[in-house]
Amino acid sequence: MPRKSDAGTKAKNFRGDIQGLRAIAVSLVVIYHLWPQRLTGGFIGVDVFFVISGFLITSHLLKRPPTSFADVMTFWIRRIKRLLPASFLVLAASLAAIPLLAPATVWKEWATQIVAATFYVQNWRLASTSVDYLAADNATSAVQHFWSLSVEEQFYLFWPIIIAALVALAVVLRKKRMVVVTAGIGLIVVVSLVYSVSLTNSEPGIAYFSTFTRAWELAIGGLVATLPALSPLVRRWKLDAILAWIGLLAVLYAGFTFTGATVFPGYAAALPVVGTALVIWANASRGVSPTGLLSHPVARFLGDHSYSIYLWHWPLLVFLPFVSGELGILDKAGVVLVTILLAMLTKRYVEDRFRLHLDTSKVLTGGRFLIVGTLILGLLGATLINVGSKGEETGDKLAQEVQRVQKQVGIDCFGGPAMENSCTNTGSTPMVPTPAAAKNDKSQAYADKCWSGDDFKGRPTCTYGTGDTKVALTGNSHAGQWLPALAKIADERGWTITTYLASNCAPTSAPADYDSDIKTEGCLDYGRWVQEQTADGKYDLIITSNRQSKAVKGFNIENTERAAVAGYASYLTAWKSAETPIVVIRDTPFPGNTLKNVPDCLAGSTDPLKDCSGNPTSWKSLDPLTTAAQDENLPYVKTIDMTEFFCDTNSCPAVIGSVVPYFDASHITATFASTLTPALEKKIYEAVPSF
Repeated sequence: MPRKSDAGTKAKNFRGDIQGLRAIAVSLVVIYHLWPQRLTGGFIGVDVFFVISGFLITSHLLKRPPTSFADVMTFWIRRIKRLLPASFLVLAASLAAIPLLAPATVWKEWATQIVAATFYVQNWRLASTSVDYLAADNATSAVQHFWSLSVEEQFYLFWPIIIAALVALAVVLRKKRMVVVTAGIGLIVVVSLVYSVSLTNSEPGIAYFSTFTRAWELAIGGLVATLPALSPLVRRWKLDAILAWIGLLAVLYAGFTFTGATVFPGYAAALPVVGTALVIWANASRGVSPTGLLSHPVARFLGDHSYSIYLWHWPLLVFLPFVSGELGILDKAGVVLVTILLAMLTKRYVEDRFRLHLDTSKVLTGGRFLIVGTLILGLLGATLINVGSKGEETGDKLAQEVQRVQKQVGIDCFGGPAMENSCTNTGSTPMVPTPAAAKNDKSQAYADKCWSGDDFKGRPTCTYGTGDTKVALTGNSHAGQWLPALAKIADERGWTITTYLASNCAPTSAPADYDSDIKTEGCLDYGRWVQEQTADGKYDLIITSNRQSKAVKGFNIENTERAAVAGYASYLTAWKSAETPIVVIRDTPFPGNTLKNVPDCLAGSTDPLKDCSGNPTSWKSLDPLTTAAQDENLPYVKTIDMTEFFCDTNSCPAVIGSVVPYFDASHITATFASTLTPALEKKIYEAVPSF
């Protein structure tokens, strides 16, 4: 990410254009984070930083190629004293702020990410959760931005070894050093770019954070460092200025036109990456070139402080809403001002002090700083992880708490029945599970790994109950959320339930708009497979439910309903299953229309029923499956509606009968689902009396 200029660099070697690029990069990122709708492609500022870092580090290594392990160690220690003091300061401040400002529901995950950021593996932590559909509603951590720093530090770990190996190879082959180094770096660019394009097409979430998909961006900066300077003739014709303008405009074009819908990184990243590389390679003189603009004192200031600006702006942006609520224009202006102030102080008293006074020649000095700093942050982070875990009652502890609260409030006023029986005890005290525990209070289908996910080629099934009556449970996570209640019914009624569940995939004939065509086709194939597995009278009853979390391809979520209804109608019509009765459970109310996460809201609010509840209109879910089932009037398809247990005519409480009903912004907790067992059983048998 942003880097400081080297102390002692001679004025004649100073690259004002590079400092200007740093200023543009950090400005793009900060503005994007503050006003994402105004600068939709500001995230490409990170790519600009990658190219700059690759160029500067490779230039340095080519001047003094490492010839021994001691040289490599010296390089690493220099990186430590430049980068770790400021990053450790921000991580420590963020760690201290978590228990003071953030709700207890995020302590464990955020502390885990701080530990990951401390060891510069935050990008892999985020890559691992990027494919977790249930993690989408989690609050964004205060150190999420350390993913890009992690990519760079991993690059710094291996790059001097790679350069040293290429230089050694040139000696062995008796070839010119620069030829071999250029060819080697070029090969890395090609291999990484090809992998980036491939992974972006199949798993864009992982591709965004992967070091291997980003390596080519840093390497292309290194490639520029190996290229010869532009000839005097080119400069005389002002072609250097033209190249610099083309490169700068490419960066700005990407910043203003790219959006969250842009398939990224992949091919798209080439525009800001090559644009940045052109500006650096051109090294244009002032005059008609953009160098004068990039060397402006304001740009120089932002470039000099870009590292600390990048470090501080995001934690401020994340923590401030816990204090002031939704951020307004004055709040965001305050974030900018405080960020700049903290950046100035950090650069002067932390970055420069460590950079100038931590003796690079003494490996043990830098090593001790690294060891002590990482150990302290790691231990403090682990402590907070442990504290955050204590509120997550599971298993027997949760069962005991459920029994205690149920006895306290009465079984008829515990959970869903409280709405039906008009109980006065629908308040937030007592509350079970606790908000922290609610996040993990999920259907047993998760622990049993009953889900088809990713590309939907893996198709596990699970069975619950051992009765003679065969029941198939199909759909996405909003079908699986009913399993705690259905499994109890299976035990009481002699059912055997077989699950056909896919995470974030609703079986339908309408193609869903996933972030890759592989997933779109995979979900369609999965739906066809489910029909085959449940057809021809193999089951006595099919129960299905879906959340419409994806738009139909070619539509957006706001206007997808008609196409989605048609897709489900086609699917239901084809899904005759030898006239097997099908019960469609209407989708549950959707807090995600107004809340990011129900447990987080409950944990962070002093008035949770006021702040975290909704109403039947604001929490109305988009349910084209139920609409299709009712419109088609198919004799073997019946619908049931459980909304009355979530909402009355005026409100949808965030706590119902002392039970937290949701573990995120849409999925119901296993505890709440269990309280609806008698009601769900009654509705199923009323819908299909002959069953």
